Amino acid sequence: MDTKKLARYLIGKTLIHDTPEGRMAGRIVETEAYIVGDAAAHAFIGRTARNQSLFLERGHAYVYFIYGNWYSMNVSAEKVGVGAGVLLRALEPLEGISIMQRRRGETSLEDLLRGPGRLATAMGIDRYYDGMDLCTKGPIWLGAAVKHAGPIRSSVRIGITKEAHRLLRFYERGSPYVSGPLRLRS
Repeated sequence: MDTKKLARYLIGKTLIHDTPEGRMAGRIVETEAYIVGDAAAHAFIGRTARNQSLFLERGHAYVYFIYGNWYSMNVSAEKVGVGAGVLLRALEPLEGISIMQRRRGETSLEDLLRGPGRLATAMGIDRYYDGMDLCTKGPIWLGAAVKHAGPIRSSVRIGITKEAHRLLRFYERGSPYVSGPLRLRS
């Protein structure tokens, strides 16, 4: 499975974070693929101390601080030594909603996990989780779908300037939890 296929495959799967406060879980409704050779990808410049988790075997967390404001999380997407990832852009809240609302100071379910920074803040994801295997049960992991994903659409990626024209963003059509402008959600 390549990075683009993984980005599509993850739609509908569940991200779970078990903490001392309780379990938080959300259904993945939006992703973006950052493929091999993609100038917009953090791996494009080669392996560095910051991006080394992108070069791990498929299924590991790559967590980074961006814009001096928030964390974002990718899932490594290729074989060991090949840098590529899938950005988790939005989740549908499922479990631990009150914990996530406290973390974000947000009560609107639609906005709670919409966008990669909100997602990481609400789910309590920071650099501590960078490099963790998301395919084994641990404090943070990927689980099966709790319900079948609706129609999946693709569009241009959001918030980038390099190679922004590529149709590497995937989302569940009609989900009120998907981020971005309305024209990129329908």
